[in-house]
Amino acid sequence: MVSIRLTRMGRKNKPFYRIVIVDKRKPRETKVIDYIGYYNPLTDPSEIKVDTDKAKYWLEKGAQPTAPVKAIFKKLEEFKNN
Repeated sequence: MVSIRLTRMGRKNKPFYRIVIVDKRKPRETKVIDYIGYYNPLTDPSEIKVDTDKAKYWLEKGAQPTAPVKAIFKKLEEFKNN
C-alpha cells in the first residue's frame, strides 16, 4: 500500500516538511518513491507548494494520505472541489 506523508527536514527547532510518496510497509527512514511538494510551517502564512498533477495521479492510483497531509490538501484551492 502506498501512502502520502510528511518527512521532516531542517535543523533543530527549524523544521520544514517534504510531502512524499512511500510504501507504507517500509520503515520510516526509507527511500521515497516520489516527492510531490513541501510545507513550511514557520513562515507567516505557512508556505505550501504541491505539484497537484502528481498528487492527483497518486490519489487516483490509490495512495492514502495521512491526516496532516489531508489537512494540507484541504487548504489548497485545487483540492477543495474534490
